Amino acid sequence: MELTRLVVLELEPGEAYAHTCGDAEWIVLPLTGPCEIRCAAAPPDPGPQTPDGLEDPAPPAFEAQGFGGGAPEGGRGAAMVSGRGGVGEGPAGTFRLGGRGSVFDGPTDFAYLPRDARAEIASAAGGRFALVGARCERRLAARYGPAAAVPVELRGAGQCSRQVHNFAAADAFDCDRLIAVEVLTPGGNWSSYPPHKHDEHHPGEESRLEEIYFYEIAPHGDTPGVGYQRVTPSPAGKTDVLAEVRSGDVVLIPDGWHGPSIAAPGHDMYYLNVMAGPDAERQWLIRDHPDHAWIRDTWPAQTVDPRLPFPRPEETP
Repeated sequence: MELTRLVVLELEPGEAYAHTCGDAEWIVLPLTGPCEIRCAAAPPDPGPQTPDGLEDPAPPAFEAQGFGGGAPEGGRGAAMVSGRGGVGEGPAGTFRLGGRGSVFDGPTDFAYLPRDARAEIASAAGGRFALVGARCERRLAARYGPAAAVPVELRGAGQCSRQVHNFAAADAFDCDRLIAVEVLTPGGNWSSYPPHKHDEHHPGEESRLEEIYFYEIAPHGDTPGVGYQRVTPSPAGKTDVLAEVRSGDVVLIPDGWHGPSIAAPGHDMYYLNVMAGPDAERQWLIRDHPDHAWIRDTWPAQTVDPRLPFPRPEETP
């Protein structure tokens, strides 16, 4: 992918990961568990992309199963890694993230890291953490995003009901290029529906945004979760994907009509959307597929799925 980035960290208790932001802005988003982030100003000459003290650099292998674009070149796109390492000089900020028990436990707090910075992400208790990024030009301030400030939206109705955490939506959190949201879909429902696209620039109607989908699927008892993702070609591109997705899988969408994201019955689906585009204005403008846009007209006569919102009362400690 040209503009979007995704790294998923799996840290053991007491482990840390050294991260160089390079030409991209990043958000550290806990999937499970808490962490502490120390952000340092970038040195005048960043030198190699592997920070000093990082014993095992992030591997170039695309360990998450990806569909729709193959392994990203030069370490770009998406990767699953474990990490150790140190941080550079001059702390620009320290952020302690409380995180959450699972992605179905509601929004989490997060931290924004600017381009050209270096950071260390450490977890005393261990956990899993998504680093979502986008290549950018402006260098903004490192800062903390509280969970209580994340806008939560219940979108759609009936079997198209889903919950959206707009933690880094274009109108919710200031970034240069990055747009990122979380979507939770009850088992048996269709999400990311009607199919839509954002691969052409039409002022006021559609923006150009490439996109990464990262999935977590809830098990049913001892049975691992499964879901499905469809992407069909659009006039602007040829991406054509029908993928079975499981926890840790990734679908890369440089273009095309995407949707539905299908949650199998009994298996709630979570996906993380990471978007960025070349347009001058950072905005999320989509165009529905003309064959399926009618579904939106049926929602006012239906109710939102009663299994929403997450977390459900029986799951709340």
